[in-house]
Amino acid sequence: METAHSIKKKGFWYRVGKQKELIFISLPFVIYFFIFSYLPLWGLTMAFQNYKPHLSFADQQWVGLKHFQNLFTDQYFFQILRNTLAMSIITLVFSFISAILFALFLNELRGRFFKRGVQTISYMPHFLSWIIVCGLLSNILTMDGGIINEIIVRLGGEKVHFLGNPDYFWWIVGYANVWKSMGWNSIIYIAAITSIDPALYEAAAIDGCGRFGRMWHITLSGIKPTIIILLILNAGWILNTNFEIPFLLGQSGLVLEVSETLDIFVLRKGFGGGASGFAFGTAAGMFKSVVSVIILVLCNKIAGWAGEEKLV
Repeated sequence: METAHSIKKKGFWYRVGKQKELIFISLPFVIYFFIFSYLPLWGLTMAFQNYKPHLSFADQQWVGLKHFQNLFTDQYFFQILRNTLAMSIITLVFSFISAILFALFLNELRGRFFKRGVQTISYMPHFLSWIIVCGLLSNILTMDGGIINEIIVRLGGEKVHFLGNPDYFWWIVGYANVWKSMGWNSIIYIAAITSIDPALYEAAAIDGCGRFGRMWHITLSGIKPTIIILLILNAGWILNTNFEIPFLLGQSGLVLEVSETLDIFVLRKGFGGGASGFAFGTAAGMFKSVVSVIILVLCNKIAGWAGEEKLV
């Protein structure tokens, strides 16, 4: 019987031959990611050019960091960056807390069929498109016939223009993300909970630990490594706040100052600025990607320094 050490000594191509079935199965995915994730990286060169679509690559005029300078000196850039960070942080915090709490309480349900029913229903919003979700939000929050305003009026209050008040917009985005993704995001926590040894719960119960005590000291502690890893991964997406909600609900003049994000900014500049807009939009998108990688690496390092789980 061949050992891992003996296979390694026989060379690279021998190991390829031994694993040819796995390589063959993974080949379509490698080709897919190469075409759609790596080849497009060539387009990042536009951020350093005075890009003209009708010219070949060799004929393009290189302008260095000009587009990045224009990006950082744009009068709306830091306002847009503020909006993006605010919505991303609200969504990240609310989504994490809600998914973890939902998984904890779902784990405490005793009725098997009721538990599965609640779990299945919680997944359903994930499969709705953001257009449908934004349509539902618009109908729920509208001043004319919206259920929220109807309740407020019946309780003796005055109607509130939720979608036209800048103070509410970021929280509406956070709520929409929680409602749509809470059940789906809880799946990995529920899976992590099932790996906890049941003997720990029995021992805690014998020692007089109550239900909430077991949730805090055993369940939450047991899924802590999963929480840390997912938090690190999601921190890398902090500048990639949801595009659809701000775009579909926030393009009215009443809330535009708090609703425009980097993704919308890139879209508007890229397709609304003529040929030069492609280069400017590419620079903005490149800035977002670089900052996301830096945040991901920093969060991973901080987790390691604190003695917690980390990616590598």
